[in-house]
Amino acid sequence: MAVTPPDEPPTGLIASVRAVGRGPEAVRVGQRWGFGAFLLVEAVFILSAVFITALARTSGTDIGSSVSFILIGSMVPTVLAAAVAVTVTYLRGNGPFQDLRLGWEWADVKIGLKLGALGLLLTYVAAVIWSRLVGDSNATSAISELVDGAGLPLAAAIVMFLYVCFLGPVCEEIIYRGLLWGAVERQNWSRWAAFVLTTLIFAASHLEPLRTSLLIVIAIPIGIARLITRRLTASVVAHVINNFLPGLTLLLVSVGVMPS
Repeated sequence: MAVTPPDEPPTGLIASVRAVGRGPEAVRVGQRWGFGAFLLVEAVFILSAVFITALARTSGTDIGSSVSFILIGSMVPTVLAAAVAVTVTYLRGNGPFQDLRLGWEWADVKIGLKLGALGLLLTYVAAVIWSRLVGDSNATSAISELVDGAGLPLAAAIVMFLYVCFLGPVCEEIIYRGLLWGAVERQNWSRWAAFVLTTLIFAASHLEPLRTSLLIVIAIPIGIARLITRRLTASVVAHVINNFLPGLTLLLVSVGVMPS
């Protein structure tokens, strides 16, 4: 009789969520990193962002009008933090593929696409409600404020689009639903605990208080993808899908095709 592999979720989204156990996850052999590694990665993210901002100010550069600083300030802190996260798994664990659950399964891609599409719908509804609550003048993100009116050259706008839609989601998933999730599970807490904590910390770590509630809604489908598959591929795909329309809008606004 065929046996279903333990990492494969049952058919159907609701059934998959219900099947997630509330018991502690199995101990990861060889993993010698935990919350300290995540705090280190967050420190790298924050300090690199502060350093870039200070460098711009001491050089007399207006970050909002400098294409170079817009790109560097938007991308380098997240990419650098993700690189440190991967390095930690090599130095203190089994490497990113095992420790961060970077295994590839086509089934995960399908789940990620479904939850990404669901996330787009939820994000749209939540964004409409949120913009009415905070007002249109406040209904914006840090990156969109940075590029709004900057008149980015086409090449820079394309680079920003690729970052927002692809590179950024991969890096953020490595940090939050990879490293942080693994740190939670190492404490012998359940996947549900990891889901809740990573969702809340992911939203808060963007350091945009007005958008925190919206970011929680955005993070839920992405976290569910990680929750039911136990791997990072599904959440990466869901995150990419969720960021695609905002990234495309950012591209069109930055090159002046759409009004801000």
